[in-house]
Amino acid sequence: MKFSIPLKDYNISIFRKDFIAALTVVVLIIPQGMAYAVLTGVPPIYGLYAFLVPLFIYPLFGSSPFLSVGPVAIVSILVATGLCHFAEPMSAEYIQLAILVSLIAGAMQFALSILKAGFLVNFLSHPVLAGFTSGAAVIIIISQLKHALGASFERQSNIFNSLKELLLKIPDLHIITLVFFLSTLFGILLLKRIKQSFPSYLFFILLTSLLIYYVGLDKEVHVIGSVPSGLPQFTNPFVVNLDTIIALLPLSMLVCFVSFVESLSIAKSLAARNGNMSVDPDKELLGLGLAKIGGAFFQAFPNTGSFSRSAINASVGAKTGVSSLIAACLVGISLLFFTSLFYYIAYPVLAAIIVSAVLKLIDYKEALHLYKSDRGDFWVFMLTFTFTLVFGVQYGILGGICVSLFLILKRASEPHVAILGKIDNSGIYRNIDRFDEAETDDEVLIIRYDEDIFFANAEHFYSTVMDELKKRSQIKYLILDMSSVSNIDSTGIKQFKILIQNIQAGQVHIHISGPKGPLRDRLKQEGIMELIGKENHHLNIEKSMQSINKPKTFMI
Repeated sequence: MKFSIPLKDYNISIFRKDFIAALTVVVLIIPQGMAYAVLTGVPPIYGLYAFLVPLFIYPLFGSSPFLSVGPVAIVSILVATGLCHFAEPMSAEYIQLAILVSLIAGAMQFALSILKAGFLVNFLSHPVLAGFTSGAAVIIIISQLKHALGASFERQSNIFNSLKELLLKIPDLHIITLVFFLSTLFGILLLKRIKQSFPSYLFFILLTSLLIYYVGLDKEVHVIGSVPSGLPQFTNPFVVNLDTIIALLPLSMLVCFVSFVESLSIAKSLAARNGNMSVDPDKELLGLGLAKIGGAFFQAFPNTGSFSRSAINASVGAKTGVSSLIAACLVGISLLFFTSLFYYIAYPVLAAIIVSAVLKLIDYKEALHLYKSDRGDFWVFMLTFTFTLVFGVQYGILGGICVSLFLILKRASEPHVAILGKIDNSGIYRNIDRFDEAETDDEVLIIRYDEDIFFANAEHFYSTVMDELKKRSQIKYLILDMSSVSNIDSTGIKQFKILIQNIQAGQVHIHISGPKGPLRDRLKQEGIMELIGKENHHLNIEKSMQSINKPKTFMI
């Protein structure tokens, strides 16, 4: 197993850039880690545990020099909504289950990397992912309202019940808590508009913590309180029965795929921006999987690549994965010596950090773009978004995948078909619906079928050709342009033979034009070439026309 960090040409100049990048990222890691731990449903200190070991492991095996792994909002809400049915958030049992999900999801990613299964990322289309993240962002925002309002909320099964309970709890809201939340949220958003690189999260954590300490508001506002110091202890994540592991498999599978897709898209985006195109999906699976597995033995809940932290890592000059190793060391130093400073961090401030981070995930611009450019993908986006809101994040992404697969099958079952005509005397044939100058012959019908012929569209292929012939009773010759067909399965072969027999029974001569080598071999093997006649197979449409006009001309 080869390490990914290129130490051969490493020097002090590169180290200096990696060190500065690590310092900058750690300023974001500490507040985000604690905030996402709360979102996950575990104590804030576990947010730093989720950074420590994964930041050491990923850069050794992953392919991106910029990717910063750790807790992220989408994976945190996946874990929170998936585990709330098994145990009470913040309880010891819940924490154990969250760590176990990390182990199982990591094992899945490791296994997929061994199987070279990085191609599975293609099953999560961009509209599905965008719709899912947009819906999950709304759920995340609503989940933080209990910390923003200072009122107790019972966990609800869907967004509508959550909104209903929110309205009922408005009379119970805590004004000081709400003021902390809103002032922090608007302050962060304002500072980000003024100067994107300003460490607004850390600034407001320091500012509000000092205010709570000096004014004595820790009795009015819910604060983190005492935080244990020291590095996370080695633990055995397997202290549960087999039934629990089996019950967690669906959630772990979602965490496995969502974290992989999110990380890979981030890594590819940063590679493109920095002129480095060496992102390997299988190495990403390996790095992410080992980071989750290793982290699980040191009390880390599921982690993945973060766009905000990774983008900052790249923008401030990180050159290699050493920047992540340095960041891990700095997190370890914080755990050893500075946890006492976390006492006065307020939950409404952490809630504001979460909300500010996920607002940009509501991708309404993409929805508008898809509405204008591709209505099919727009409906995939909207249905995934709706499924996520109504049925929850676990079922939202599965619903989106099902809709995508349905549309793929629908498009494949009814592919594009063109009636072709000749452009002047050029020997070029084009779609008569697109080229007004394309000329047709009253006795010759030329059809191009723009898809492989298989079980889902075999009947469509048959009925399309027969319908076009019925419209033109004077046709004596049919030329099937097969240049766009690469393969035909057994169902397609059977339907093709029926088509040929019916056409020939109607006294129409059938010719095949432009089949690729593998398809030509298949047609010969299945007896279709013999059924049509070897003299009626041609390299191109022009050869077919010559054969019709002069039957004794050259054939294949």
